[in-house]
Amino acid sequence: MKMAMIGLGKMGGNMVRRLRRHGIEVVGYNRSPEIVHRLAAEEGMLPAASATEAVRALPASRVVWLMLPSGNPTEQMIHQLIPVLEAGDIVVDGGNSNYHDSQRRGALLAEHAIRFVDVGTSGGVWGLDKGYCLMAGGEPAAIKTLEPLFRALAPEHGWAHVGPVGAGHFTKMVHNGIEYGMMQAYAEGFALLRGKQEFRLDLAQISELWRHSSVVRSWLLDLTAEALADDQELKDVSPVVADSGEGRWTAIEAIDQGVALPVISLALQMRFTSQDAEGYPAKLLAMMRNAFGGHKVEKG
Repeated sequence: MKMAMIGLGKMGGNMVRRLRRHGIEVVGYNRSPEIVHRLAAEEGMLPAASATEAVRALPASRVVWLMLPSGNPTEQMIHQLIPVLEAGDIVVDGGNSNYHDSQRRGALLAEHAIRFVDVGTSGGVWGLDKGYCLMAGGEPAAIKTLEPLFRALAPEHGWAHVGPVGAGHFTKMVHNGIEYGMMQAYAEGFALLRGKQEFRLDLAQISELWRHSSVVRSWLLDLTAEALADDQELKDVSPVVADSGEGRWTAIEAIDQGVALPVISLALQMRFTSQDAEGYPAKLLAMMRNAFGGHKVEKG
């Protein structure tokens, strides 16, 4: 099987490596040519100087897989591809797109008889060795065509056709919302352990202990244990936690459905708090306490 991969960043580049090691022919394009040349030399990927060149290197029916940032980069690429694709070709979006955008893009491509599959992709930088968890949305015939790619990229039982167009990215959105809540719970729990100074608890020891037969064991705990084994004080880590969008979309969906998501929503709010360098709400709270109770205000 031969396909094109457009977007060769941390995820896309490693996906190419995994596909090549499973015998899939890949034509690759990236805006920065350095990674194109590296993958061509190291993995035998066929290099392309443009997305159009990548498409034209494929036999019909073509499969073009996008691993691009959500929003305009993905939108612009899809519009760029439409004139060079043909009826029956498949466009796969494996990035973290909003599922509403995926539904709209699927409808747009269908007007040109081009098939669209949205694939929620989990696995991060570990996907090359361990495989990616793939959540695919699209029509059954398109999924069947892509099955060799899914089997190469995912471990056994690591991919599924979860529903129609949009369902893949919707499922990944909820997955990431759950991830927010789990990460927040681990962070708070270890902060509480660390705060009990009289016990002088060894956080690396406890995190390693919990990895074995504990109810709270998980891959996130594995990663936490590895980090704490290196540095329990985390002195070189800034207390700022970014949010890349999926948590926001999950919270918005909960509001639209009228479904209570207190843990996920609060975890998202905690990320916002960590990003607030100015601290204006806290300053205002301090002034309120001073105004009604004469409480001391700490000067910055």
